[in-house]
Amino acid sequence: MNDTTSAPALPDHLSIDPRSPHHVAAVFEHDIGIRLNDRERFDVAEYCISEGWVKVPAGKTVDRKGQPLLMKLKGKVEVFYK
Repeated sequence: MNDTTSAPALPDHLSIDPRSPHHVAAVFEHDIGIRLNDRERFDVAEYCISEGWVKVPAGKTVDRKGQPLLMKLKGKVEVFYK
């Protein structure tokens, strides 16, 4: 696959929420993959590589503003471009 644009470096802390200070829109123009403890996860809302955690939705539960409640899972986090 010849891609003329290079992908930006993946940040240490990234969130899918555009209101978050850790949201980087340029990263989401490319497909990224996230592994937690050597298993690929497809439901990650936020991650931090240096602290070793990811946040995933806790079922269908939402807060009073309609945002999903997030649960923090700890382990070895790996992030890569697909």
